[in-house]
Amino acid sequence: MFEFFRKSSPADAASDSRDDEENASPEPGWHERLKSGLSKTRAQFGKQLKSVFSRARVDDDLLETLETLLISSDAGLDATDYLLDELKKRVKREGAETPEKIHGALKEAFLELLVPLEKPLDISSHKPFIVMFAGVNGAGKTTSIGKLAKYFQARGCSVLLAAGDTFRAAAREQLQAWGERNGVTVVSQASGDPAAVIFDAITSAKARGIDVVLADTAGRLPTQLNLMEEISKVRRVIDKAEPGAPHETLLVIDANFGQNALSQLEAFDKAIGVDGLIVTKLDGSAKGGVVAAIARQCPKPIRFIGVGERIDDLRPFVARDFVEAIFE
Repeated sequence: MFEFFRKSSPADAASDSRDDEENASPEPGWHERLKSGLSKTRAQFGKQLKSVFSRARVDDDLLETLETLLISSDAGLDATDYLLDELKKRVKREGAETPEKIHGALKEAFLELLVPLEKPLDISSHKPFIVMFAGVNGAGKTTSIGKLAKYFQARGCSVLLAAGDTFRAAAREQLQAWGERNGVTVVSQASGDPAAVIFDAITSAKARGIDVVLADTAGRLPTQLNLMEEISKVRRVIDKAEPGAPHETLLVIDANFGQNALSQLEAFDKAIGVDGLIVTKLDGSAKGGVVAAIARQCPKPIRFIGVGERIDDLRPFVARDFVEAIFE
C-alpha cells in the first residue's frame, strides 16, 4: 500500500517560513556563510598561503610547501601537480615577483580549474523533471532532497518527493518530515521495492502536472555489488515510467570522505551514469580541496554545495565564490 503524505499546504509552509524568519536573528549573507562554512579548509590551506608567499619568490622550498598544503586539503596528486605547473608558468609569463602577485597567480589557476564544474541544474527541459539521488550511507541524500524541495519551490516549481529508501525507516520518516515542512507530497511505502515506490511517484506526478520529482534511494557502498545492481534496476524502472528519465542523476558526496569520494564517483558513474554532484558537509571538513581532485580526475558538474544545516545552506556551486572563500 502506497502512502501519500501532504500534511500542510504550500501556503501553510510559506506562513511557517515567514514566522521562522520573523523569530530568527538576522543571518549573514550567502558569501559570509560560505566563507564561514569553508573556514576549516581555509585554515588548513588558505591562511597558510600568506606566510608561504611572504618569501616573494617561487623556489623549490615554496613549491614543496605548497605541495604539502594542497595534498593535505585533499586536492590530490594530479590536481596538485597541475596547479604547481600552472603557478610556475604564470609567474614566468606575468613576472610576478611580489607575494600578492604570486598568491593571485595560484588563486586564478585554482579558479580556472574549477570553472568547468560550474554548471547550474536546468530543469526546464522536461515536466516532470525527474531527479534520482544516490550515494553512500550518511552522505546527506535525504537532507539534500528536503533542502532542494525548498529551493525549487522558491523558484515557483511544484515538487513531489519519492521515498525510495525503503530499507531505512528513519529515511522515510525524515523525508515525510521534510514534506510536511515544505508542504509537498511524499510518496512512500513502509517496506518493499524502492523501484515500485519511485514508479508510482512518477505516475502521480505526471497525472497532477508536477514540475519536479526528487527520488531518494537507499545508501550503499560501491563494494556492495548486489545493492549497486539494485540501484541500476531502479534507474531502468524510472526509464520505463518516463522514457529518457531520470533527467538528472545526482551523486551526493560527503566532503569528509576526501579522496575516497573519487572512488565512489567512479563506481556510481559506472553503475547508473552520474550527471552531477552535490558536495555536502563542507562546513565540517578541512578537505574542501577535493573539488580540485574532482575537476582533474572525474570532472562531473557540481550542481550544489552544502555549508551548513540551515534549509538554505545548500546552494548552486559558483566557482569564483568558492575560491574567494578559501583564499581570503
